[in-house]
Amino acid sequence: MTLRNKLLLAQVPLALALLLLGVLGVSTLGRLGRAGQEILADNYRSVLAMQRIIEHLERMDSAALFIVVDERRRGLELADAHLQPLEAELKVQENNITESGEAEATSQLRRAWARYRSAYEAFATAETPEARRSAYFDALAPAFREAKGATQVILALNQDSMVGKSDALRRQSRQVNTLMVLAVVAALVGGFLASASLTQRALRPVSVLSQAVQRLGQGDLATRAVVEGRDEIAQLARDFNGMAEALLQYRQSSLGELLQAQASSQAAIDSLPDPVVVFGLDGSVLNINHAAEEVLRLSLEGGGALGQVSPEVREVLERVRSHVLGGKGPYLPRGYEESVRLEGPDADRWLLPRGSPVYGEGGGVVGATVILQDVTRLRRFDELKNDLVATVAHEFRTPLTSLRMAIHLCLEEVAGPITPKQADLLFAAREDCERLQGIVDDLLDLSKLQSGRLKLEVRPVSTEEVLESALAPHRAVADERGVRLSSECGLELARVEADPERLQLVLSNLVANAVRHTSRGGEVVVRARHDGARVRFEVADTGEGIAPEHQQRIFEKFFRVPGANSGGAGLGLSIAQEIVQAHGGEIGLSSQPGQGSTFWFTLPGSAREEGQG
Repeated sequence: MTLRNKLLLAQVPLALALLLLGVLGVSTLGRLGRAGQEILADNYRSVLAMQRIIEHLERMDSAALFIVVDERRRGLELADAHLQPLEAELKVQENNITESGEAEATSQLRRAWARYRSAYEAFATAETPEARRSAYFDALAPAFREAKGATQVILALNQDSMVGKSDALRRQSRQVNTLMVLAVVAALVGGFLASASLTQRALRPVSVLSQAVQRLGQGDLATRAVVEGRDEIAQLARDFNGMAEALLQYRQSSLGELLQAQASSQAAIDSLPDPVVVFGLDGSVLNINHAAEEVLRLSLEGGGALGQVSPEVREVLERVRSHVLGGKGPYLPRGYEESVRLEGPDADRWLLPRGSPVYGEGGGVVGATVILQDVTRLRRFDELKNDLVATVAHEFRTPLTSLRMAIHLCLEEVAGPITPKQADLLFAAREDCERLQGIVDDLLDLSKLQSGRLKLEVRPVSTEEVLESALAPHRAVADERGVRLSSECGLELARVEADPERLQLVLSNLVANAVRHTSRGGEVVVRARHDGARVRFEVADTGEGIAPEHQQRIFEKFFRVPGANSGGAGLGLSIAQEIVQAHGGEIGLSSQPGQGSTFWFTLPGSAREEGQG
């Protein structure tokens, strides 16, 4: 049986209830109609006949009065006109005996009518007016009153019967109304319960199928919908079971495992507390995690546009995305100064961007993943550390200056003569003070650079003069160590946009490191050349080089290559990096152990120089 037939069968009890109500209503209305017809057929005819008999009797009595006043001819005509109709009405009454006592009253009327008619004939045949008058008052008038009284008895009997039947019909109508209400309620309740029961039985397989679908949606691919029959629901259950079996096999296949791995990777990035944004090769947003939705108010709807993101964060995302998709490799921040501030309802947050390329099967870059690491606390700790270092360095400066002055006065024998041994010790102390003064100066310069308090005085600078100024302070040390110093500057290169003092400091640090780590007989070369719209400076040496595992940390503060003979605190390269980045340039190195190192940095070229070119 099909589902349609089952649903139609479920409506049969309700249809039967409606049919029963219809039959009961028709029969009840028919009975009430017949009761009204009985009143009309049984009593109304008698009432009408009696009223007409009374009317005929009164007309005949009027005719008799015409005869009494000597209008015999007119009276006889009037009497003859009502005699036969009265007889006909009396026969109607005799044939319509319906009530108890009506037969005796009708017989009494027949007898009274016979006497009236006999008295009327005697009255009509009287010869003289006096005889007719005497016959009227002595016999005809009493017979008239007797006949009319008998007629009124029958009339009252039928009228009383009509009133009684009407009251009974009214009571019966109220009973029928009550019965109909009860029957309607009972039929509707019974039909509804029966239909609901049958409908529930017919739709129970739908519930079974729905529960199976829910379990399948929860990941239980082994669930099956057990529905017997041959209707549409049973066929749907069989199709569902086939689909569940196919899904189970699909999950067990390699593609299913791939989708599971994708779901696991999505769950992994969703578990990260930092915002993660995955860009496609065309720059569109392919995927985000929950943190990106909540923190950046970013959504994949509408093509994943960055319009909802704050301008500062959007600029960082686009910059990192362009870096990675441009084939420049992963994007690694240079420090906390690259973090971007994101305003929040409770407090501002600082996010540090990192970018990694997404490679396709052919090895090419097909996307970029950008992570905005929350470094609010780390940035605060770094600021506190920098403030502490700056404060300590500043506090060192005054006693260090006094110490240097005291050592200088002692060496000048202002306080008295000193022995050669004391002079050697004082010379060593003065060198250590000078070294300590350099470290303090480096710490203060680094603190100013990182806090943004160091203002650069950028102007066009002669490249050749900068190179010579950077080499001059180190020529004596290089000659003492047996290291050759030289510079190479392109003929087309004349000027660069930079702060000359800071640029000379950068080159001086790089040259000092190169001379320090180059053995006797080696060479240090300082070069400057065009690199597109920028100027590239290089400091190349033939020293021992730097191991690959240390190259990533070489620009960190206080970092020194293990085992290397360094005379500083590990701040020179860090200061150089800060100065180059403050100019809007980049710094890096290339080195091979045993073959030397090349430190390089780029600065913007002079606008006037570019115009000439």
